[in-house]
Amino acid sequence: MRTFGKIVVIGAGVLALAACGEKANTAGSAQSSSGAAPASATSQAPPASKGKECTADDVKTTGKFGEAPTITIPDDCDPPKKLITKDLEPGTGEGAKAGAKLGMNYSLVTWSNKQKLDSSFDRGEPFELTLGAGMVIKGWDQGLEGIKQGARRLLIIPPDLGYGQGGNGIEPNETLVFVTDAVSVPTDKG
Repeated sequence: MRTFGKIVVIGAGVLALAACGEKANTAGSAQSSSGAAPASATSQAPPASKGKECTADDVKTTGKFGEAPTITIPDDCDPPKKLITKDLEPGTGEGAKAGAKLGMNYSLVTWSNKQKLDSSFDRGEPFELTLGAGMVIKGWDQGLEGIKQGARRLLIIPPDLGYGQGGNGIEPNETLVFVTDAVSVPTDKG
């Protein structure tokens, strides 16, 4: 399993995971000499629909604030097409607003393979960001609005608010599932 470092910005405000201590996979950045089309240009049939879209209650999590969570994605429903947020623990104080400097712990599982891709809990160091500044994927900028100090929030992020066509170990059109802990939320911007 690849170990990822910090979340960094790539392109137009996209949350990306940078490899730390390992050579980055560059297979998607250069066309094969065999003349095969890049993965994003191949036509693959989408997975068969299961007949219903998942909700936040369908995704199971374990652990309390401060503990590395487990995230279990169901097999009997389709990934949501819209951003879903659910506070698993409410937190206290003022809710975060655009411009707030947040310290967040997180764990990320990708929907298609149900595997953990990254976790700041594993590194023991929260990720710092300025909410609404385009430092992270849109799903984080939108999904963390209003989060309070000490809150644990589930984010289910559709591809258009995540990585879109993929990259950095994430497949194209991937739905992302995060459990985030608000380690630090300022009471005001100043």
